[in-house]
Amino acid sequence: MTNNRQLRWQYDSDGVDWEALSTLYKIAPLGDKKAEDLKTVFSNSRYQCFVYDNDAIVGVGRALADGLDASYICDVAIHPQYQNLGIGKEVVNKLIEFSKDHNKIILFASIGKEPFYAKLGFDKMNTAMAIFKNRQKVLDLGLVSEMKISKE
Repeated sequence: MTNNRQLRWQYDSDGVDWEALSTLYKIAPLGDKKAEDLKTVFSNSRYQCFVYDNDAIVGVGRALADGLDASYICDVAIHPQYQNLGIGKEVVNKLIEFSKDHNKIILFASIGKEPFYAKLGFDKMNTAMAIFKNRQKVLDLGLVSEMKISKE
C-alpha cells in the first residue's frame, strides 16, 4: 500500500513544523495556507492525523467534531511524491474511525476527487449550503453556484 515505506503516524499536533505543513498544502496543491492559520485550525480540531517519512511531513488531515452529532473531515493533503500510495485513503479512514460514533460525517471534496471519496463510503449531498468569506473566488472556481430566488 505504501511501497514498504516506514511511515510514522501522529494523532496530535505536538512538535508539528507549521511552516513545513504550509509548504505541503502549497505543493499538494490545496492552496496557500499560512502557518499560523494552520496551527489555529488544527488546534481547534477534535481529530488530527499527521503522516511522516522520517522527519518530513508527507500527509495530513483533520476533523472538526462535536463528539456526537457531526464530524467534518477537511484539509486532507498528501505530498505529490507520496500520492497514489494509499496514504490519503489511510488518513481519511483513520478520521472516519475517530468519527464513527457521530450521526453524520461530512467532507468537503476538491473538484474531481468525488469518486475517490465515494469509494470510501461518502455519498453526494443534495442539500448542502455554504457561506464563503471570498464568495466570488469560490463561484469562479465552480465550487458553488448561485441560487436564483424569486422576489414574490
